[in-house]
Amino acid sequence: MIGAIILAVVVVFTLLATIISGLSGGTSSTERLAVRLTSTENTANSATANLKSSKLRALNSDLKLYLTNTIRDFGPILTTNKIDVKSPNEKIASAESNTKMLAVLEDARLNAIYDRAYAREMAYQLGTVLTLMRQLKADTNSNSMSDFLDNSIKNLVPTQKQFADYNAANS
Repeated sequence: MIGAIILAVVVVFTLLATIISGLSGGTSSTERLAVRLTSTENTANSATANLKSSKLRALNSDLKLYLTNTIRDFGPILTTNKIDVKSPNEKIASAESNTKMLAVLEDARLNAIYDRAYAREMAYQLGTVLTLMRQLKADTNSNSMSDFLDNSIKNLVPTQKQFADYNAANS
């Protein structure tokens, strides 16, 4: 009898640990997406002055508008999950930092190949955003999060493709 009680307690604690880790994983993925979107927006904003191609400038303007609207629409979900993007988890902020990309872009600017490098780097970055969005969509049980991600993915795919096509055409 005592063995059965101990076994039941162990099973309950194991289930609670699994549930808690699953919940925190979703929150960290949500926070990761918020930080990645913000980092991408900062990169797009800083690139504006360095872009020479009018086609790439127009594409970048569309991207900045998309990111502004998406971050705004993500706000209520972040509030519901008690996530403050202004003070993210240090590990997530470090992992999602755009410092390396900005260094690559600065090197490209100095070598007069900024547009090509920016298109390549942004196509990759947007691809990672889409991958994270798809993972979050598969893991979420929230209708509002699912709707947000459906809309965001649908609107981002063409922009990511345009950056990739620009890079391919100008390589």
